[in-house]
Amino acid sequence: MSTRTDVSGARTTGVTSGTDAALRTGAAKFFADTWAVFTREILLVLRDPFTLIFSLLQPLIFLGLFGPLLTGAVGGSFGGAEGASTADTLQWFVPGVIVMISLFGTSMSGSNLLYEMMTGSYERVLATPLDRSAILVGRALKEFAPLVVQGLLIALVCVPFGFTLYPLHLLVGLALLGLFGIGVGALSIALALAAKNREWLFWGVQQSLLFPLLILSGMMLPLEAGPAWMRTAALFNPLTYIVDAERALLAGRFADTDVLWGFVAAAVTCAVGLWVGIRRTRRTV
Repeated sequence: MSTRTDVSGARTTGVTSGTDAALRTGAAKFFADTWAVFTREILLVLRDPFTLIFSLLQPLIFLGLFGPLLTGAVGGSFGGAEGASTADTLQWFVPGVIVMISLFGTSMSGSNLLYEMMTGSYERVLATPLDRSAILVGRALKEFAPLVVQGLLIALVCVPFGFTLYPLHLLVGLALLGLFGIGVGALSIALALAAKNREWLFWGVQQSLLFPLLILSGMMLPLEAGPAWMRTAALFNPLTYIVDAERALLAGRFADTDVLWGFVAAAVTCAVGLWVGIRRTRRTV
């Protein structure tokens, strides 16, 4: 039983419905809290758009300077004749650059959390009634929105130079990267929580893993030209399957088996990342 006051000021008595209480718990609360955290995080990006713009400089430099060198050095590795055209190189190289943006951006998620822990703002977030799992998921989802913008811009910039754009395939490729990025972002946040007050530990682990994963994925150079041990190591690198899937998608091939394996690798990375990240977040005091 409960006593309520209606709009006229009269007091009424009745049985309180469990609907309102149910909406404040369970899945509904989790999704509401996730949206609240995502909104808070994305507003920080929108208030400082120069960070997003500046993050585009590195991939554009790679495309402008590394791309021509790649054409002359390994042009025949792209399925064409020796000395393949710039268009052939871009069709092979642009997917790798977009994946690189995703990897760099999401693996840095924990650095923002480290700063918040130093300033004490993260403790204030933990003091709110937000679900702790939603805190991690909302932060990880925030990485997807800038990724979409950056990926679209990179692809559009390359179109005048011969890159063939398949809009639907590109959107599916960005969704694949979003799934993968959520997992990487969650792992980065978990690492930041584990390295609390020890920034050197976060940066040491992050940098030690980032570049081997990048090189062993064939993102920048074809692995076919590498030694056998590198090709074998690449088979155990989830990023390899993501890169292969992106190249198939941006080449306009939905039915390629590389796309299937790419989604499997992205889903496994996302599941593992969220499991590790949520467990670590819930243990945070």
